[in-house]
Amino acid sequence: MKDFRAGWPTKVPQGYSAFMPERINRAYRLDDPKLQGLVEQANLKLGALGAFGELVPNIQHFIRLHVVKEATVSSKIEGTNTNIQEVFMDARAVDPERRNDRREVNNYIEAMQKSLAHMSKLPLSSRLLREAHGMLLKGVRGEHKMPGEFRRSQNWIGGAGLADARFIPPVWEDVNPLMGDLEKFLHSRDTQLPHVLKAALAHYQFETIHPFLDGNGRIGRLMITLYFMHAGVLKEPVLYLSDFFERNRSAYYDNLMRVRTHNDIDQWFRFFLVGVVETADKATNGLREILRLKKECLEERIPRIGRRTTAAPRLLDFLFQQPVVWATSVAEAVDQTPASAYKLLEGFERIGILREITGNKWGRMYVFDEYFKVFE
Repeated sequence: MKDFRAGWPTKVPQGYSAFMPERINRAYRLDDPKLQGLVEQANLKLGALGAFGELVPNIQHFIRLHVVKEATVSSKIEGTNTNIQEVFMDARAVDPERRNDRREVNNYIEAMQKSLAHMSKLPLSSRLLREAHGMLLKGVRGEHKMPGEFRRSQNWIGGAGLADARFIPPVWEDVNPLMGDLEKFLHSRDTQLPHVLKAALAHYQFETIHPFLDGNGRIGRLMITLYFMHAGVLKEPVLYLSDFFERNRSAYYDNLMRVRTHNDIDQWFRFFLVGVVETADKATNGLREILRLKKECLEERIPRIGRRTTAAPRLLDFLFQQPVVWATSVAEAVDQTPASAYKLLEGFERIGILREITGNKWGRMYVFDEYFKVFE
């Protein structure tokens, strides 16, 4: 990658300089043995995660919390203030000052889930990303910033305006051709790059193009997961890098910027690969811990309730999909009368699976704390 060129600043008639990225759809040659070693390590971790995911029964039950955590953290990077538990609560139970943030996170969840579902018919493309963007900004902050459309005006990153911006992306007239080149790159078999580096380079290029007026960071991070699914690296969406980017936020932005200022794509690759290795390890351990927790609840705790019932295992399965529950929703989910559901919930509270959080006599809400702790 020694011959990699990120692009060049271009003076525009309005008096500022916008960065014009080089096209990336071409063949590359890796010439750093240390980088190749990191690629092999990342591929091994991704392979282990994918294999473990295939062994997990009802993995769709567990994926939901992965998606919710990703949406919460990715949105947090953009300034929202919602925790994972609030996403699972009814909006009425959330502090009114935080409901808009909660809606932003739920929009991200919808965008992610629908994008993954659409990929069987619509390939990873500018159109898919625009559709996700439209869902992301629906009825929230940024709803007037061209949801679902590429920008037709100049944006910037950092600073109060163009005069003191840290980075100015390309002018809007170049967005469509640059995104077309990025789309071709994502589908090309001639780049000679392993998939994990294609994802890294695609994310860098997307963030540099900054094709939307708002929501670029969230869509750019979503694109990483979509690419791994598109390329067959993962069969289930269980790898999300937002948590790694959030915990290393300064390094994340600095490494992206260094590519533009020094053509140093290798440093960005190393950072991205470390993130993949660390995140894949955490995801594998998380799935393993979930299976352990479920087995312990079924074999050691539920029998202590003291009566045989098929409703208890059904409730446990429900909690792995919906770890914050109202008594009324439990009655419907496990096909029990409200009175029986309350008794079952009290039993789950007694054996330490659930914690009641309202203190009310009626309209109680319960939280499956240990499940959330797996994702902390």
